[in-house]
Amino acid sequence: IELHGKGPNYYVKLGVTRSSNPLEIKRAYKKLSLQLHPDKNKAPDASDQFDAIKQAYDVLMDMEFREVYNKFGKEGIDSNKRFEETQFFMELGIFYITWGMLAFMLTLGKNSGDARQWTFTGLVVMLVLEITVMTSQGNPIPDWLFPQSTEYEAVFLLHTLFPAFMNGCRSLGAYLFVDLDAQTRRLLLALQEQNKDILLVLRDVQIGMQTLTHGGGGGARIMGAAGTVPVGGAAPSSARTITPTGKIKELQDRLQTSNTTVAQAVQSLKTDGSKSSSYGFYAMILGYVVFSYVFSK
Repeated sequence: IELHGKGPNYYVKLGVTRSSNPLEIKRAYKKLSLQLHPDKNKAPDASDQFDAIKQAYDVLMDMEFREVYNKFGKEGIDSNKRFEETQFFMELGIFYITWGMLAFMLTLGKNSGDARQWTFTGLVVMLVLEITVMTSQGNPIPDWLFPQSTEYEAVFLLHTLFPAFMNGCRSLGAYLFVDLDAQTRRLLLALQEQNKDILLVLRDVQIGMQTLTHGGGGGARIMGAAGTVPVGGAAPSSARTITPTGKIKELQDRLQTSNTTVAQAVQSLKTDGSKSSSYGFYAMILGYVVFSYVFSK
């Protein structure tokens, strides 16, 4: 819309293309001048229309002015601007460093990792294209591709579309993001709850075994490593004494240790996530403030 608001360029006004030679431009101007001359054109702005095509003709017929117009637009003609490598790369550096910092600020946070990569890839591609277009002696854009557009308009369009591209990357990245930390946290919480349930069951079993052992006398036996061992009786010297309540107590200790480890892992994930989110939020606000202050000067 902003590019359209600038009005048609000189090539469009004369109905010629970037590859048109001076003879073709002269023929097009002669034809239009006969149609738009104030003596024949009764429109209220006939004089302005005629002056516009006269200005376009004067610029495009002069090869030096034509090169300046292709690179810098009408503003370059008005300010008599010329390509200076030092000034060009300085302006280029300011623009891309500024947008690089802003893009970094706006893509902070773990859910913007892919968006940051896409954004900086687009920024690098745009930088390479701009350097190629602006430092080439001729127009590197093929004549069949937008034949009436200039290098200035191509660069202007890239600069204008980049914010929309960056926001699109952020939206797509947020939509496609899979929070592995959150999934891990949910799995650990489920494991923690499962360990709690198993501990409750084992505690009930231990209580039941103790009741059977004390209430049933010495009749209960279990299989040990060296054969049958009477519960509560004397075991052979070669056999390791194993009791049901002892094994259950050992399982309880292991599950409690595992439960503690899971709880620590969950707490660590929560702490890391909250810190990352807070830092990203504050950095984004700071970036907006700095960017607004610099460009409001």
